[in-house]
Amino acid sequence: MSELAIGIIGMASLFVLLGFRIPVAFSMFVVGFLGIAAMRGFNVAVNYLASEPFTLGASAELVVVPLFILMGNVATETGMSRRLYDAAYAIIGSVRGGLASATIIGCGGFAALSGSSVASALTMGRVSLGEMERFGYDNRLSTGSVAAGGTLGILIPPSTGFVIYAILTQESIGRLFLAGVLPGLLLLAMFVLTIILMCWIWPEMGPAGPRTTLTEKMRAMIGAVPILSVIVVTIGGIYTGIFSPTEASAVGAGLIIAIGLISRTLTLRVFWNAAKSSVTTTATVMLILIAAHMIIPFLALTHIPQQLGAFLSGLDVPPLVVLGLILFCYLILGCFLEGFAMLVLTMPIFFPVIQQLGLDPIWFGVLVVLTLEMGLISPPVGVNVFIVKSLVPHVTLGTIFRGVVPFWIAMMVTLGLLVAFPQIALYLPNTMIN
Repeated sequence: MSELAIGIIGMASLFVLLGFRIPVAFSMFVVGFLGIAAMRGFNVAVNYLASEPFTLGASAELVVVPLFILMGNVATETGMSRRLYDAAYAIIGSVRGGLASATIIGCGGFAALSGSSVASALTMGRVSLGEMERFGYDNRLSTGSVAAGGTLGILIPPSTGFVIYAILTQESIGRLFLAGVLPGLLLLAMFVLTIILMCWIWPEMGPAGPRTTLTEKMRAMIGAVPILSVIVVTIGGIYTGIFSPTEASAVGAGLIIAIGLISRTLTLRVFWNAAKSSVTTTATVMLILIAAHMIIPFLALTHIPQQLGAFLSGLDVPPLVVLGLILFCYLILGCFLEGFAMLVLTMPIFFPVIQQLGLDPIWFGVLVVLTLEMGLISPPVGVNVFIVKSLVPHVTLGTIFRGVVPFWIAMMVTLGLLVAFPQIALYLPNTMIN
């Protein structure tokens, strides 16, 4: 049997396993191991299995994953994340749709602490859905804003999605983090604009919230200063070259812990809960990355990436058309696969094509991560939609999916702007001080 045939059978088997709801990491382990064994022998496959986990686990760059996750979990467990929402609530909560906009802003702020879309949706949903329901918000707007706002967690740095992309493509984590800042803020602004337009067309969807005095506004803003300071120090440190991403993660986690101790909100039990959750999440990410290092050699042996790359590069069309086809594939796959699984499965195939076309890999990383975000709110998988559903069981899935449609359109517009104007993503990484 030819190597190409074995590769096609292997990839088909992988999708069958995923269809049976076998965890992504285990599916990739099985296909990668058996594929390598079929092509190079059992001993070679065992050697890969023995060496790759150690090699990956010894990578110093991966320290950013547990530390940034710990930073976000400590902020959640100590209630610091709520201060971001409270500050936005106090400033704009009194206008139509203000509570939904405050949720989006709170999600954006929390995303800069946690790097997790699921954590952003879950945390902000807990603090905002009850308030919006109390003031008579339409369920489509309230649930849609939480589900969509949570997606900012994978774009605004520190982003676990960028870390995985960097590991798979050997690109700079620091440059990717900086490349996500302006697109993340652009997407946040697009979400807020979407809410404003919806409440202008249908005023009953987002009634005005409670008015706050200037003193209350100032008190809420002062409460958010420590959290915002941590964000500025970590991202600013990477931009100015004071910190590497690994050092920034350690500084950020240390500052959050120090703030918790000073404010007396971080007890031993709270820290234990945050640490335990961080270990679980980190183990999940590491398992997916290790599995990726089994499937990638298998795909390389089959020459599928090279042949597909040669085919796409040989098309008599402009590079942006090929890029559009690749992004369209991500949009379709996002309806059925979890984001990290898509990254691991597709990077070995699509990234060589991007290199052959001469497109900027940092810019491509931002585009890919944005399309992964769109998958988080796309049916039928829509992880963030199911997270929101768990918080408001009385609201139907259909209502939540209808609520995210305007935000999905806003994400598509943002994607178009980033394709048309690459400098939105590339300005900060290209001006960073090394």
